[in-house]
Parts: sequence; structure tokens; C-alpha cells
Amino acid sequence: APTQMTDSQALAMIRKRVDAGNPVAIYFLGNRYEYGAYSLEKDTTRAVELYERAAELGSKEAHYNLGVLYADGTDVERDMDKAMGHYEMAAVCGHVSARFNLGCTEYEAGNFDL
Repeated sequence: APTQMTDSQALAMIRKRVDAGNPVAIYFLGNRYEYGAYSLEKDTTRAVELYERAAELGSKEAHYNLGVLYADGTDVERDMDKAMGHYEMAAVCGHVSARFNLGCTEYEAGNFDL
């Protein structure tokens, strides 16, 4: 039977991939910091740093999560310009929820024309 991996073993594997510059691993580690998972203390500042790094490497999920963080202003300063920029980058990469959020924001702003 397969052995269950401990949090520390999983983090060691993830950090190895982060050190290698893997955008999926960088995003994943940022997500663990955002929510305080894998025995990590919740650290939104660290999560944003990792998301920004993953976004620079092309992670649409990282762009989306940055958009949500900046739009909500939870644990970071609310910044709709940054939020919209990240939503746009995620949407261009095909992120459906980012496209939805952009549409909702445009609707709320009264921009109904195509």
C-alpha cells in the first residue's frame, strides 16, 4: 500500500520544484501560504510574492488569485487597477472566472456596449 506523505515531505518536494522555477509549484506554494495549509502559517504577503512570480512565468491561476486578492482587499490594500490588470491577463490566457469577473465589473460600471 502507498505511504501517505507528511506535510513536511510534501513541502520539501514542492520547494524543490519552486527552486527549479516551476510556475505550477510556485503558484501552489503561494496558495498554501494564502490559506495557511500544509502546516504553514497564513502569510498573504508571501502568497502575493509567490503569485507574482508565478504570474510572471505565465500562470493564469496566479493572475486570477492576485486579481481576487486586490479586488477584495482582504489582507492586501484594495487596488482595482491591479485587480483588473490581473483579471485581464488571466482572461487572455483563457481563465473563465477571470472573464466573468471582468464582465461583472464592466456591467457594474455601466459599460454595456461591446
